[in-house]
Amino acid sequence: MSKSADEPLRLLSPPASHTLMFAGVLIAAVATAGVDLSQTKSTFASDLEFLRKHSEVLVLGSAPGAQVVVAPAYQGRVMTSTTGGRDAPGFGWIGRAAIESGTRQPHMNVFGGEDRFWLGPEGGQYALYFQPGAAFDLEHWQVPEAFDWGAWDVASRSTTAVRLRKRMTLTNYSGTKLEMDVDRTIRLLSNADAAQRLGESPGAVQMVAFESSNTVANAGRSAWQRQSGLVSVWILGQFNPSPSTTIAIPFEPGPESTRGSIVNDAYFGKVPANRLVVGNAAIFFKGDGQYRSKIGLSPSRARSVAGSYDPSTHRLTLVQYTRTADAREYVNSMWEIQREPYKGDAINSYNDGPPAPGQPPLGPFYELETSSPALALAPGERYTHVHRTFHLVGPEADLDRIARATLNVSIADLAGAFR
Repeated sequence: MSKSADEPLRLLSPPASHTLMFAGVLIAAVATAGVDLSQTKSTFASDLEFLRKHSEVLVLGSAPGAQVVVAPAYQGRVMTSTTGGRDAPGFGWIGRAAIESGTRQPHMNVFGGEDRFWLGPEGGQYALYFQPGAAFDLEHWQVPEAFDWGAWDVASRSTTAVRLRKRMTLTNYSGTKLEMDVDRTIRLLSNADAAQRLGESPGAVQMVAFESSNTVANAGRSAWQRQSGLVSVWILGQFNPSPSTTIAIPFEPGPESTRGSIVNDAYFGKVPANRLVVGNAAIFFKGDGQYRSKIGLSPSRARSVAGSYDPSTHRLTLVQYTRTADAREYVNSMWEIQREPYKGDAINSYNDGPPAPGQPPLGPFYELETSSPALALAPGERYTHVHRTFHLVGPEADLDRIARATLNVSIADLAGAFR
Protein backbone atom coordinates (compact mmCIF):
# COMPACT_ATOMS: atom_id res chain seq x y z
CA MET A 1 0.00 0.00 0.00
CA SER A 2 1.24 3.50 -0.75
CA LYS A 3 0.11 7.06 -0.22
CA SER A 4 0.68 9.87 -2.71
CA ALA A 5 -0.01 13.58 -2.77
CA ASP A 6 1.84 16.85 -3.19
CA GLU A 7 1.27 18.48 0.13
CA PRO A 8 0.94 21.88 1.81
CA LEU A 9 3.46 24.47 2.52
CA ARG A 10 5.00 24.59 5.92
CA LEU A 11 8.00 26.03 7.74
CA LEU A 12 9.00 24.37 10.97
CA SER A 13 10.45 26.74 13.49
CA PRO A 14 11.11 27.30 17.19
CA PRO A 15 8.85 29.35 19.44
CA ALA A 16 9.46 33.00 20.20
CA SER A 17 11.43 32.21 23.37
CA HIS A 18 14.13 30.56 21.25
CA THR A 19 14.15 32.72 18.12
CA LEU A 20 17.20 34.82 18.93
CA MET A 21 19.16 31.69 19.78
CA PHE A 22 18.00 30.08 16.53
CA ALA A 23 19.16 33.14 14.60
CA GLY A 24 22.50 32.90 16.38
CA VAL A 25 22.92 29.35 15.13
CA LEU A 26 22.40 30.36 11.54
CA ILE A 27 24.61 33.42 11.73
CA ALA A 28 27.39 31.37 13.33
CA ALA A 29 27.15 28.96 10.42
CA VAL A 30 28.15 31.65 7.93
CA ALA A 31 30.14 34.07 10.06
CA THR A 32 33.51 32.60 9.16
CA ALA A 33 33.10 33.46 5.49
CA GLY A 34 30.86 36.50 5.69
CA VAL A 35 27.54 37.28 4.07
CA ASP A 36 27.20 38.26 0.42
CA LEU A 37 24.59 40.99 0.20
CA SER A 38 25.04 41.53 -3.56
CA GLN A 39 23.62 38.22 -4.70
CA THR A 40 20.28 39.66 -5.78
CA LYS A 41 22.17 41.27 -8.71
CA SER A 42 23.93 38.10 -9.86
CA THR A 43 23.11 36.37 -13.13
CA PHE A 44 22.29 32.73 -13.71
CA ALA A 45 25.55 32.37 -15.64
CA SER A 46 27.61 33.70 -12.73
CA ASP A 47 25.71 31.50 -10.26
CA LEU A 48 26.37 28.43 -12.41
CA GLU A 49 30.05 29.32 -12.78
CA PHE A 50 30.35 29.68 -9.02
CA LEU A 51 28.65 26.35 -8.31
CA ARG A 52 30.80 24.51 -10.86
CA LYS A 53 33.95 25.74 -9.11
CA HIS A 54 32.94 23.95 -5.93
CA SER A 55 30.98 20.85 -6.98
CA GLU A 56 29.67 18.83 -9.88
CA VAL A 57 26.19 20.06 -10.77
CA LEU A 58 23.57 18.79 -13.19
CA VAL A 59 21.81 21.23 -15.51
CA LEU A 60 18.34 20.30 -16.70
CA GLY A 61 17.36 21.96 -19.98
CA SER A 62 19.73 23.94 -22.18
CA ALA A 63 20.52 27.49 -23.24
CA PRO A 64 18.98 29.69 -24.46
CA GLY A 65 15.87 28.17 -22.87
CA ALA A 66 14.76 27.44 -19.32
CA GLN A 67 17.30 25.68 -17.10
CA VAL A 68 17.40 24.20 -13.59
CA VAL A 69 20.58 23.44 -11.62
CA VAL A 70 20.64 20.40 -9.30
CA ALA A 71 23.53 19.71 -6.90
CA PRO A 72 23.80 16.06 -5.77
CA ALA A 73 26.67 17.03 -3.44
CA TYR A 74 24.35 19.41 -1.58
CA GLN A 75 21.74 16.79 -0.79
CA GLY A 76 20.14 16.90 -4.23
CA ARG A 77 19.00 20.52 -3.96
CA VAL A 78 17.71 22.64 -6.79
CA MET A 79 20.21 25.46 -6.34
CA THR A 80 18.85 27.92 -8.90
CA SER A 81 16.96 28.25 -12.18
CA THR A 82 16.44 30.65 -15.07
CA THR A 83 13.96 31.44 -17.82
CA GLY A 84 16.92 31.69 -20.21
CA GLY A 85 18.47 34.44 -22.25
CA ARG A 86 21.66 36.45 -22.06
CA ASP A 87 22.36 37.94 -18.62
CA ALA A 88 19.15 36.40 -17.28
CA PRO A 89 18.92 36.30 -13.48
CA GLY A 90 19.12 33.19 -11.34
CA PHE A 91 16.12 32.83 -9.04
CA GLY A 92 17.51 30.73 -6.19
CA TRP A 93 19.37 32.20 -3.23
CA ILE A 94 22.77 30.50 -2.93
CA GLY A 95 24.67 30.23 0.35
CA ARG A 96 28.01 31.19 -1.10
CA ALA A 97 29.76 31.55 2.26
CA ALA A 98 29.01 27.98 3.34
CA ILE A 99 29.85 26.59 -0.09
CA GLU A 100 33.14 28.48 -0.35
CA SER A 101 34.22 27.33 3.12
CA GLY A 102 34.29 23.71 1.98
CA THR A 103 33.95 22.57 5.58
CA ARG A 104 31.03 21.36 7.61
CA GLN A 105 29.50 24.17 9.63
CA PRO A 106 28.15 23.75 13.18
CA HIS A 107 24.43 23.11 13.57
CA MET A 108 23.47 23.69 9.91
CA ASN A 109 25.13 24.03 6.50
CA VAL A 110 23.50 27.05 4.88
CA PHE A 111 23.93 26.05 1.23
CA GLY A 112 20.66 27.70 0.13
CA GLY A 113 18.73 26.57 -2.93
CA GLU A 114 15.16 26.96 -4.12
CA ASP A 115 14.09 23.37 -3.41
CA ARG A 116 15.72 21.31 -0.67
CA PHE A 117 14.64 18.20 1.21
CA TRP A 118 14.27 18.19 4.98
CA LEU A 119 12.12 16.25 7.43
CA GLY A 120 10.06 17.44 10.40
CA PRO A 121 9.51 17.80 13.28
CA GLU A 122 12.27 20.08 14.45
CA GLY A 123 11.47 20.29 18.18
CA GLY A 124 9.23 18.58 20.71
CA GLN A 125 9.12 15.08 22.13
CA TYR A 126 9.45 13.63 18.61
CA ALA A 127 12.14 16.08 17.44
CA LEU A 128 14.66 15.05 14.80
CA TYR A 129 16.97 18.00 15.48
CA PHE A 130 17.74 17.26 19.14
CA GLN A 131 19.32 14.18 20.67
CA PRO A 132 17.24 12.27 23.25
CA GLY A 133 17.25 14.12 26.55
CA ALA A 134 19.04 17.21 25.20
CA ALA A 135 17.95 20.71 26.16
CA PHE A 136 15.88 22.55 23.56
CA ASP A 137 18.43 25.29 23.02
CA LEU A 138 20.93 26.58 20.50
CA GLU A 139 23.84 24.58 21.81
CA HIS A 140 22.06 21.27 21.23
CA TRP A 141 20.24 22.04 17.96
CA GLN A 142 21.60 20.12 14.94
CA VAL A 143 20.20 19.42 11.49
CA PRO A 144 20.50 15.66 10.90
CA GLU A 145 23.52 14.78 8.78
CA ALA A 146 21.48 12.73 6.29
CA PHE A 147 19.98 15.87 4.76
CA ASP A 148 22.54 18.47 5.84
CA TRP A 149 25.91 17.13 4.68
CA GLY A 150 27.16 14.77 2.02
CA ALA A 151 26.15 13.80 -1.48
CA TRP A 152 23.07 11.86 -2.48
CA ASP A 153 23.31 9.04 -5.00
CA VAL A 154 22.24 9.77 -8.57
CA ALA A 155 20.08 6.84 -9.66
CA SER A 156 19.34 8.10 -13.16
CA ARG A 157 19.30 11.26 -15.23
CA SER A 158 18.15 12.66 -18.55
CA THR A 159 18.21 16.09 -20.18
CA THR A 160 15.11 17.12 -18.21
CA ALA A 161 15.10 15.02 -15.02
CA VAL A 162 17.35 13.57 -12.34
CA ARG A 163 16.52 10.91 -9.75
CA LEU A 164 18.40 10.79 -6.44
CA ARG A 165 18.30 8.36 -3.51
CA LYS A 166 19.32 8.32 0.13
CA ARG A 167 18.98 5.70 2.87
CA MET A 168 18.51 7.32 6.29
CA THR A 169 18.42 6.10 9.87
CA LEU A 170 17.25 8.74 12.33
CA THR A 171 16.50 8.62 16.04
CA ASN A 172 13.94 11.05 17.42
CA TYR A 173 13.92 12.76 20.82
CA SER A 174 11.85 9.95 22.34
CA GLY A 175 14.41 7.38 21.24
CA THR A 176 12.39 5.94 18.35
CA LYS A 177 14.56 4.67 15.51
CA LEU A 178 13.26 5.56 12.05
CA GLU A 179 14.69 3.82 9.01
CA MET A 180 13.68 5.18 5.64
CA ASP A 181 14.51 5.27 1.96
CA VAL A 182 14.16 8.64 0.25
CA ASP A 183 13.66 8.75 -3.51
CA ARG A 184 13.71 12.25 -5.00
CA THR A 185 13.10 13.10 -8.65
CA ILE A 186 13.51 16.65 -9.96
CA ARG A 187 11.95 17.37 -13.33
CA LEU A 188 12.01 20.41 -15.60
CA LEU A 189 8.46 21.05 -16.80
CA SER A 190 7.69 21.95 -20.38
CA ASN A 191 5.56 25.00 -21.08
CA ALA A 192 2.68 22.67 -21.92
CA ASP A 193 3.08 20.81 -18.61
CA ALA A 194 3.30 24.07 -16.69
CA ALA A 195 0.25 25.55 -18.41
CA GLN A 196 -1.74 22.42 -17.57
CA ARG A 197 -0.69 22.62 -13.91
CA LEU A 198 -1.49 26.32 -13.70
CA GLY A 199 -4.70 26.12 -15.70
CA GLU A 200 -3.52 29.11 -17.74
CA SER A 201 -1.48 29.63 -20.90
CA PRO A 202 1.76 31.57 -20.29
CA GLY A 203 1.04 33.84 -23.26
CA ALA A 204 3.98 36.20 -23.82
CA VAL A 205 5.50 35.35 -20.45
CA GLN A 206 8.95 33.76 -20.17
CA MET A 207 8.82 30.87 -17.74
CA VAL A 208 10.83 28.21 -15.95
CA ALA A 209 8.93 25.55 -14.03
CA PHE A 210 10.10 22.44 -12.22
CA GLU A 211 8.91 19.96 -9.63
CA SER A 212 10.45 17.71 -7.01
CA SER A 213 8.73 14.41 -6.31
CA ASN A 214 9.83 13.25 -2.87
CA THR A 215 9.00 9.69 -1.85
CA VAL A 216 9.66 8.49 1.69
CA ALA A 217 9.39 4.77 2.45
CA ASN A 218 9.41 3.09 5.84
CA ALA A 219 12.43 0.80 5.50
CA GLY A 220 12.22 -0.55 9.04
CA ARG A 221 10.38 -3.48 10.59
CA SER A 222 7.99 -1.44 12.75
CA ALA A 223 5.14 0.87 11.81
CA TRP A 224 5.53 4.60 12.46
CA GLN A 225 3.00 5.42 15.17
CA ARG A 226 1.60 8.58 16.69
CA GLN A 227 2.62 7.64 20.21
CA SER A 228 6.28 7.12 19.28
CA GLY A 229 6.63 9.90 16.72
CA LEU A 230 5.69 10.59 13.10
CA VAL A 231 7.65 12.55 10.51
CA SER A 232 6.73 14.84 7.64
CA VAL A 233 8.38 15.68 4.34
CA TRP A 234 9.48 19.32 4.41
CA ILE A 235 10.51 21.13 1.22
CA LEU A 236 12.04 24.59 1.53
CA GLY A 237 12.71 27.17 -1.16
CA GLN A 238 14.99 30.19 -0.68
CA PHE A 239 14.68 33.06 -3.16
CA ASN A 240 16.45 36.34 -3.83
CA PRO A 241 14.52 39.26 -2.29
CA SER A 242 14.04 42.85 -3.39
CA PRO A 243 12.71 45.98 -1.63
CA SER A 244 9.44 45.62 -3.53
CA THR A 245 8.81 41.84 -3.32
CA THR A 246 5.41 40.91 -1.86
CA ILE A 247 4.41 37.37 -0.88
CA ALA A 248 0.77 36.32 -1.28
CA ILE A 249 -0.84 33.28 0.33
CA PRO A 250 -4.54 32.64 -0.43
CA PHE A 251 -6.64 31.33 2.44
CA GLU A 252 -9.91 29.53 3.01
CA PRO A 253 -12.58 31.96 4.26
CA GLY A 254 -14.81 31.31 7.23
CA PRO A 255 -15.34 32.36 10.85
CA GLU A 256 -12.56 31.91 13.37
CA SER A 257 -14.97 30.00 15.58
CA THR A 258 -14.91 27.11 13.10
CA ARG A 259 -11.68 27.53 11.11
CA GLY A 260 -9.43 29.24 13.64
CA SER A 261 -7.20 32.26 13.08
CA ILE A 262 -6.46 33.21 9.48
CA VAL A 263 -2.73 33.61 10.06
CA ASN A 264 -0.21 32.78 12.75
CA ASP A 265 2.30 35.65 12.89
CA ALA A 266 3.79 35.08 16.32
CA TYR A 267 6.79 32.91 15.41
CA PHE A 268 9.43 35.61 15.83
CA GLY A 269 7.23 38.17 17.53
CA LYS A 270 4.13 39.72 16.05
CA VAL A 271 4.64 40.98 12.49
CA PRO A 272 4.08 44.76 12.19
CA ALA A 273 1.05 45.96 10.25
CA ASN A 274 3.24 47.59 7.62
CA ARG A 275 4.63 44.13 6.77
CA LEU A 276 1.56 41.92 6.95
CA VAL A 277 -1.89 42.62 5.52
CA VAL A 278 -4.85 40.25 5.61
CA GLY A 279 -6.94 40.90 2.50
CA ASN A 280 -10.30 39.51 1.46
CA ALA A 281 -8.81 36.54 -0.39
CA ALA A 282 -5.12 36.39 0.50
CA ILE A 283 -2.49 37.36 3.02
CA PHE A 284 0.19 39.82 1.85
CA PHE A 285 3.62 39.59 3.47
CA LYS A 286 6.79 41.52 2.67
CA GLY A 287 9.63 39.50 1.10
CA ASP A 288 12.34 42.16 1.16
CA GLY A 289 14.92 40.30 3.26
CA GLN A 290 15.09 43.27 5.64
CA TYR A 291 13.01 42.21 8.63
CA ARG A 292 13.15 38.76 10.20
CA SER A 293 9.60 37.45 10.42
CA LYS A 294 7.48 34.42 9.66
CA ILE A 295 3.85 33.53 9.11
CA GLY A 296 1.91 30.27 8.93
CA LEU A 297 -1.55 28.97 8.09
CA SER A 298 -3.26 25.97 9.63
CA PRO A 299 -4.61 23.10 7.49
CA SER A 300 -8.13 24.54 7.84
CA ARG A 301 -6.99 27.81 6.22
CA ALA A 302 -4.31 26.75 3.74
CA ARG A 303 -4.95 26.40 0.04
CA SER A 304 -2.78 24.63 -2.53
CA VAL A 305 -0.66 27.56 -3.75
CA ALA A 306 1.46 30.45 -2.58
CA GLY A 307 3.44 33.03 -4.49
CA SER A 308 5.34 36.28 -4.66
CA TYR A 309 5.70 39.21 -7.04
CA ASP A 310 8.52 41.67 -7.66
CA PRO A 311 7.25 44.64 -9.70
CA SER A 312 10.80 45.92 -10.29
CA THR A 313 11.59 42.86 -12.41
CA HIS A 314 8.02 41.86 -13.39
CA ARG A 315 8.64 38.43 -11.85
CA LEU A 316 5.82 36.29 -10.52
CA THR A 317 6.88 33.22 -8.51
CA LEU A 318 4.39 30.47 -7.66
CA VAL A 319 4.76 27.42 -5.44
CA GLN A 320 2.08 24.84 -6.03
CA TYR A 321 1.35 21.68 -4.16
CA THR A 322 -1.59 19.34 -4.16
CA ARG A 323 -2.78 18.33 -0.74
CA THR A 324 -5.31 15.98 0.75
CA ALA A 325 -8.28 18.11 1.74
CA ASP A 326 -9.08 16.14 4.89
CA ALA A 327 -5.49 15.99 6.20
CA ARG A 328 -5.44 17.77 9.56
CA GLU A 329 -2.42 16.40 11.44
CA TYR A 330 0.86 18.20 10.79
CA VAL A 331 3.93 17.84 12.96
CA ASN A 332 4.58 20.51 15.57
CA SER A 333 8.16 21.79 15.76
CA MET A 334 8.11 24.03 18.82
CA TRP A 335 11.27 23.73 20.95
CA GLU A 336 9.44 22.29 23.94
CA ILE A 337 7.59 19.21 25.13
CA GLN A 338 4.23 19.72 23.46
CA ARG A 339 0.62 19.21 24.40
CA GLU A 340 -0.38 18.85 20.75
CA PRO A 341 2.50 17.37 18.74
CA TYR A 342 0.36 17.04 15.60
CA LYS A 343 -1.13 20.52 15.46
CA GLY A 344 1.35 22.32 13.23
CA ASP A 345 0.82 24.83 10.43
CA ALA A 346 0.33 23.58 6.89
CA ILE A 347 1.79 26.53 4.96
CA ASN A 348 4.42 29.11 5.86
CA SER A 349 6.60 31.89 4.59
CA TYR A 350 9.74 33.35 6.12
CA ASN A 351 11.38 36.72 5.46
CA ASP A 352 15.01 37.01 6.44
CA GLY A 353 16.58 40.03 8.09
CA PRO A 354 18.87 41.09 10.93
CA PRO A 355 18.00 39.07 14.05
CA ALA A 356 19.12 41.97 16.23
CA PRO A 357 20.45 45.51 15.68
CA GLY A 358 23.95 45.48 14.29
CA GLN A 359 23.86 41.79 13.30
CA PRO A 360 23.91 40.69 9.65
CA PRO A 361 21.05 38.75 8.08
CA LEU A 362 21.60 35.13 7.21
CA GLY A 363 21.02 35.78 3.50
CA PRO A 364 19.15 37.88 2.92
CA PHE A 365 16.41 35.81 1.25
CA TYR A 366 12.76 34.92 1.62
CA GLU A 367 11.25 31.45 1.77
CA LEU A 368 8.19 29.60 0.50
CA GLU A 369 7.90 26.09 1.95
CA THR A 370 5.65 23.06 1.85
CA SER A 371 5.36 19.95 3.97
CA SER A 372 3.35 16.77 4.06
CA PRO A 373 0.97 15.75 6.83
CA ALA A 374 2.36 13.60 9.64
CA LEU A 375 3.17 10.20 8.10
CA ALA A 376 1.99 7.01 9.81
CA LEU A 377 3.60 4.45 7.50
CA ALA A 378 3.65 0.67 7.88
CA PRO A 379 6.83 -1.23 6.94
CA GLY A 380 7.29 -0.94 3.19
CA GLU A 381 4.63 1.76 2.87
CA ARG A 382 5.57 4.93 1.07
CA TYR A 383 4.34 8.48 0.63
CA THR A 384 5.08 10.93 -2.19
CA HIS A 385 5.10 14.67 -1.70
CA VAL A 386 5.35 16.82 -4.85
CA HIS A 387 6.43 20.45 -4.73
CA ARG A 388 6.33 22.65 -7.85
CA THR A 389 7.97 25.99 -8.50
CA PHE A 390 7.15 28.42 -11.32
CA HIS A 391 8.97 31.66 -12.20
CA LEU A 392 7.22 33.86 -14.75
CA VAL A 393 8.60 37.10 -16.21
CA GLY A 394 6.83 39.27 -18.74
CA PRO A 395 4.01 41.70 -19.52
CA GLU A 396 1.85 42.68 -16.58
CA ALA A 397 -1.34 41.84 -18.47
CA ASP A 398 -0.33 38.18 -18.78
CA LEU A 399 1.04 38.04 -15.24
CA ASP A 400 -2.19 39.56 -13.96
CA ARG A 401 -4.25 36.89 -15.68
CA ILE A 402 -2.10 34.13 -14.13
CA ALA A 403 -2.04 35.74 -10.67
CA ARG A 404 -5.83 36.04 -10.62
CA ALA A 405 -6.26 32.42 -11.71
CA THR A 406 -3.83 31.00 -9.13
CA LEU A 407 -3.59 33.40 -6.18
CA ASN A 408 -7.04 35.05 -6.45
CA VAL A 409 -5.39 38.48 -6.46
CA SER A 410 -4.32 40.90 -9.18
CA ILE A 411 -0.86 42.16 -10.01
CA ALA A 412 -2.05 45.59 -8.86
CA ASP A 413 -3.04 44.05 -5.50
CA LEU A 414 0.44 42.55 -5.15
CA ALA A 415 2.30 45.66 -6.26
CA GLY A 416 0.22 48.00 -4.11
CA ALA A 417 -0.23 45.93 -0.95
CA PHE A 418 2.22 48.05 1.09
CA ARG A 419 1.99 51.42 -0.62
